[in-house]
Amino acid sequence: MEWMNNLFNQYGYLVLFVGLFSESLAIPFPGELAMAISGHMSSLGNFHIPLIIFYSYVGAIVGTTVTYYIGFKLGIPFLERYGKYVFLNQTRLAKVTSWFGKYGNKLILISYFVPGLRHFTGYVSGVLKVRLRTFIILDFIGGLVWVLAYVMIGKIFGPNIEQLLHVAAKYFTASMLILAAVVVLVVLFKKNKKRISGWIQAKSRSKQNSDKEQD
Repeated sequence: MEWMNNLFNQYGYLVLFVGLFSESLAIPFPGELAMAISGHMSSLGNFHIPLIIFYSYVGAIVGTTVTYYIGFKLGIPFLERYGKYVFLNQTRLAKVTSWFGKYGNKLILISYFVPGLRHFTGYVSGVLKVRLRTFIILDFIGGLVWVLAYVMIGKIFGPNIEQLLHVAAKYFTASMLILAAVVVLVVLFKKNKKRISGWIQAKSRSKQNSDKEQD
């Protein structure tokens, strides 16, 4: 944490904007740690919470919007050739794409809380031609919740940041995956509501007929 404190002492809020922007491009940077430390520093009077949230949020969403544009304009061939430079190799690209196929665009909403996913969501959303409006709504909401969560973790829990971040990442990931699964089940139920209703009615009629035959 010492090196992060030194960065904040030298560059202030700029660390948050540049760091979160870089992380959104899949360039390694401990975004959660930076937000949590700055949140803790606000309780010491060094930083102000509204500015921490502003710089973190703008850095994150500008970065993901840039990656969406790259994916949308340049497509899979570009990512297959140059993705390795931001740790987006063909295996990882295929994996994230398959997750989109399984969970749909709602994956964008929770991607910030899933390690190894948020860094590539923008690229893959662009490649898959997700509507810009849809991407912006889901990405901007998810980004805001993510920023608020980690900044407040730092402000409230202070010195125990590193241990708490580990626990937070663990349970945020689990809860977000559960939420995604619930959303998928609800969507599937709505799409197949008539079929399920018909199946239940058929079973009910079959049981009634069976009871009548026994009588």
